[in-house]
Amino acid sequence: MVETRAAPRFRVMKAAKIEYGGIKTPCMIRDLSVTGAALEISELSGKIPATFNLLLPDDGLKLPCQVVWRSKFKIGVAFD
Repeated sequence: MVETRAAPRFRVMKAAKIEYGGIKTPCMIRDLSVTGAALEISELSGKIPATFNLLLPDDGLKLPCQVVWRSKFKIGVAFD
């Protein structure tokens, strides 16, 4: 299979939070690259808006994101 991503992704298991409209939803980063990530959430992904901030408290980062795909409990995002 040919890799078509702009940057290689690395498997991780890192706690983060999805922030939108004053709400912070916990999530787990499952894979990560410089251009985006795959997030696993415990609630239905349809509740998460198309754009939000991804907070990585351990790293002190706040990354603006745009959803590029979603399944029931996972979301793929591109960093803005």
